[in-house]
Amino acid sequence: MTRTLVAAQSKSAGSALGRYVLVRFLLIIPTVFILVTTVFVLMRATGDPITASLGGRLTPDQLAERIHAAGYDRPILVQYWEYLSGVFRGDFGMTISDNRPVVEVLTEYGAATLELAGYAVLVALVLGVPFGMISAYFRDRLPDAALRILAILAYATPVFFAGLILKLIFSVWLGWFPVAGRISTNGEIELRKADADSGFVLLDAIRTGDPAVVGDVLSHAALPATALGLLTAGVFLRLVRTNMIGTLGTDFVDAARSRGVRESRLVTAHAWRPALIPVITVAGMQVAMLLVGAVLTETTFEWRGLGFQLSEYLQARDFVAVQGIVVVMAVVVAVTNFLVDVVAAFVDPRVRF
Repeated sequence: MTRTLVAAQSKSAGSALGRYVLVRFLLIIPTVFILVTTVFVLMRATGDPITASLGGRLTPDQLAERIHAAGYDRPILVQYWEYLSGVFRGDFGMTISDNRPVVEVLTEYGAATLELAGYAVLVALVLGVPFGMISAYFRDRLPDAALRILAILAYATPVFFAGLILKLIFSVWLGWFPVAGRISTNGEIELRKADADSGFVLLDAIRTGDPAVVGDVLSHAALPATALGLLTAGVFLRLVRTNMIGTLGTDFVDAARSRGVRESRLVTAHAWRPALIPVITVAGMQVAMLLVGAVLTETTFEWRGLGFQLSEYLQARDFVAVQGIVVVMAVVVAVTNFLVDVVAAFVDPRVRF
């Protein structure tokens, strides 16, 4: 009887998880559709992309010829349908300023942005989680007050300003880290010798087997990763602190405390795991902030990723390229949120119901 009941409960939990994952996955479709439509409408609000990018540099006849060749003189619904069909085929059109397939731009520079975002998440976790635990442990005392102030400063300071301050202190004044770029010229030469060109320079540096090249890559990544990671580290610190304080007041922690377990042991062994559940949930929402922050961070440090290219195309008023990059970033955010929701459902069964 007991085995039957356990099996039934396990089957029910499994079906609930399956339904939850399926629903969350299906929600990606309308989310992406709405995002693509919104970006298309906003990009067309100022007129056709050819006029926006090349207006004033071509004669009226040349401009009309380019507009007709690109199909921007057709009804807006026809343009929308063709664009939507192209997106689902993986075709985002051709850039106007440099006449390249947008997909080529995405594949060439996308790895750099993903690499920077990965570094930033690592910085956020390394700083946010331990300091959140320390803040909870010293609740309402001086270390707690100091860390809360630092957390507020971390997520309230604009990313580009944090980047400029870090460059000024650690690159210009102290000379500890490079000012800009992803790798030095000598490092690029070593990568070419090793025929390593995956787009992820850290992986390529590891493939060379030269610790100096790996160190070169990490030294270039330190400041931009810190500038971008501080934004999320402040959020993580406050979340971990708040939830750990709540966890420290639960019955199972009180029971451990009554058995004589030290307060530091309660924090490091009993309370920190439940406090991480909200961090996992919020991590998905932080991806959007990281991608937005990547535009400013990459521009500040000349980190040639999608954010840097997006700023370049915005200055050139190349709305075809801008449209493609923004749509891909939006899709990445939607998919990441789905994956985070799935992880949260595995960690916390309450999420499934």
